[in-house]
Amino acid sequence: MEAAATYRSDTGTPDDPDDHDVRVWVLRAPAAPRTARELAVLDEAEHRRLAAFAHDRDRALYGFAHVALRTVLSALTGVAPGDLRFTRAPCPCCGEQHGRPVLVPAPLEFSLSHSRGLVLIGTASTPIGIDAELVPEPQVVEELTRMLHPAERAEIESAPLHDRPAVFARLWARKEAYLKGLGTGLGRDLSADDVRADLPGWRFTDLPAGPGHKAAVAVASPAPRGVRIHRTLPTG
Repeated sequence: MEAAATYRSDTGTPDDPDDHDVRVWVLRAPAAPRTARELAVLDEAEHRRLAAFAHDRDRALYGFAHVALRTVLSALTGVAPGDLRFTRAPCPCCGEQHGRPVLVPAPLEFSLSHSRGLVLIGTASTPIGIDAELVPEPQVVEELTRMLHPAERAEIESAPLHDRPAVFARLWARKEAYLKGLGTGLGRDLSADDVRADLPGWRFTDLPAGPGHKAAVAVASPAPRGVRIHRTLPTG
């Protein structure tokens, strides 16, 4: 069973679930790691990445996030979680095969983000990026704000001092979601785009992520009117 809320991406108000095909799962990772049986659905590359983490908490979060991603994609495609295969789209900057991850074949687009126990999964029929960011310390805001678009810098610097970390985290989550959707990641100049509002060909939605985090999803146009937010994984 799924607990879900649906929002219009332009108003943040409840919407008709038939008006969209963007779905977002907002999940909290459990303290206990996934079992070996659950992790068996991961592929060789995921197992190598899992083993490379130095800290148990990071390994547990990665395992939960990637098993959850496969569970979601399996429910939407009808392909068993362990049979899903992934590749990379061409990078828009250089054309090499290290752009955004895509399914093989690709009946839908997806994006994954995880941060300090929070896991976000987004799916859509068009390219999508999703990101969750911890609200940072003031010194981090000061260091990174200078890298952003002038209009974004102005918004952060005009906010009261105690509000600046949250304003920064909201914009940074939008920025990373957009760059993940493009497939460039941080290879694109962070000052090139003003993500305070929708960009040509892209629409942004801020997501509820609980205290301490800001989150956003960016979807390539033509974008549907709503984003359906789920709080649990789909069940069989």
